[in-house]
Amino acid sequence: MTEPTPATGPLLAQARAQTPAAAGPAVLIVGAGPVGLTAAHLLGSLGVQVLLVERNSTTSDDAKAISLDDESLRTLQSADLAGAVYPIIVPGTGTKYFGVGGRTLVHARGSGDRRFGHPFKNPFAQPDLERVLRTELVRHPNIEARFATGLSGLTQLPHGVRVTLHRGDGRHTEELTADYVLGCDGGRSTVRRLLSVPMRGRSFPDDVWLVLDTQEDPHHERYGMHIGDPSRPTVIVPGRDGRCRYEFLLRPGEGAAWQEPPFELVRRLLQPYREITPAQVERAVAYSFHALLAERLRVGRCFLLGDAAHMMPPFAGQGLNSGVRDAANLSWKLAEVLAGRAGDALLDTYDVERRPHAQAVIDLSVRLGRTVMTTSRPQAYLRDLLVRAALLTGPGRRYFTEMRYRPDTRVRTGAVVRPGGRAHPLVGALLPQPRVLHGPGYRLALLDDVLGTGWSLLGVGLTEADWTSARGAGLPYGTEVDVVIGDRALGRVTDRPEITDADGGPGAFLQDLAGHFVLVRPDRLVAAVFPPHRAAQVGQELRRFAFAPTADPPPKIFAPGSHTDTGIEGATL
Repeated sequence: MTEPTPATGPLLAQARAQTPAAAGPAVLIVGAGPVGLTAAHLLGSLGVQVLLVERNSTTSDDAKAISLDDESLRTLQSADLAGAVYPIIVPGTGTKYFGVGGRTLVHARGSGDRRFGHPFKNPFAQPDLERVLRTELVRHPNIEARFATGLSGLTQLPHGVRVTLHRGDGRHTEELTADYVLGCDGGRSTVRRLLSVPMRGRSFPDDVWLVLDTQEDPHHERYGMHIGDPSRPTVIVPGRDGRCRYEFLLRPGEGAAWQEPPFELVRRLLQPYREITPAQVERAVAYSFHALLAERLRVGRCFLLGDAAHMMPPFAGQGLNSGVRDAANLSWKLAEVLAGRAGDALLDTYDVERRPHAQAVIDLSVRLGRTVMTTSRPQAYLRDLLVRAALLTGPGRRYFTEMRYRPDTRVRTGAVVRPGGRAHPLVGALLPQPRVLHGPGYRLALLDDVLGTGWSLLGVGLTEADWTSARGAGLPYGTEVDVVIGDRALGRVTDRPEITDADGGPGAFLQDLAGHFVLVRPDRLVAAVFPPHRAAQVGQELRRFAFAPTADPPPKIFAPGSHTDTGIEGATL
């Protein structure tokens, strides 16, 4: 398969304008699991024409992923989906770890400050999430979803990807051309196979786990439980409406991967926790896991996301969440290029930005499996001793209870700028999402709901002259926001929204940025932090991605008591 050089943003926009609509969508998404559906919503909310195809006749009934973190909920909020998703999750309180003999080790529940505006870790049932995301597609007339439709061929062209789709038994085929193709079609990805992209890493065929999804369960906790007893490592995650996920490490001879387990084994393993009948078992499957990363996440006009790009053990609870990060990172970049506001170099940053973090999460998942779920009694006793000793110190307690062992999501290379060679700690990191007060009526909102959907520029305690210099620097932003510091009242006469920290919590970081601009990407990653005299330098460095200033829709402002994008009442955010 040849891999032509893709057209730059302006050329692509011109070519698309001259191409008949029947030629195909701007973006073809293959796979309607949670990652493909999330990508469709993100692109659809940005006005991109999307065709979503799924080889199965409907969304999945398999309860695979079981936890959404605060970053994923923030991404769903950006697509106006949080209000629809909150009713199917359990806003959770992290994970409690147990050691030898079932003794409690530590409750890892995050910092408790809702740094990104949502609960830290939230159990859910994947079939419920997929159904909600599919139902909500009707809000986007620019998204077409076709189920019972698979991909059987693709050829990359200078200005698109020619694909062959088949329906049902494969006797009915269709060819069309899309500008870009997203492979969100799982671990056995057809897109990845057609692109001849290998996976690198290792598998663990000897570690076989029995996964059980049960109903009418007595567990009522709002946290997951990792029981690191070497005699039988176990995971328990209570869900909504009496559902509960159990995972047991099988001993040699108890079962093989992908074989249906006998009910007697199911009942025996559940006996310490509950009585069970066959009718109360929603799903029972034995599996082994993988730690794999695709050699390339981009091939020409095709991209790999989710399990098609990376597979990892479940112990960090980051498999689905990593896929949502993929969608958040890539979707806005495609929208910028398709609109002619950015060049092809921006799309290259998808691999550069996502690969290091995906590999770090894979490595963490493997380490947690080896440490927390060890079957060696001496290693388990040593683990428990070291954790309890660490909890006696402040740094050790924060390390475990706030899950600081999770990999840093900071982007160090890509579409970020470090003017003057030094970077503020926020650069490349997700902007915190505090509750803020805005407008003359001191309305309460989450920060993202004020920023809108595109690029935004926050000026912290700056003057009109400072804003004038920023506007002449060619920065790619649409929304301007004044950050008022020093507990000063809102209400300056300006055409920019004003915000201030509402409660001295996560928003306190804004006060520390006095005299600086904060340039925020559509995925809420901080692209640059700089004083006004560095604005021209930041604009110049970003022009390597051929950015042009954007026009952003007006920010969504919510009156007190109305429902915000989070689905939470404005007065109780």
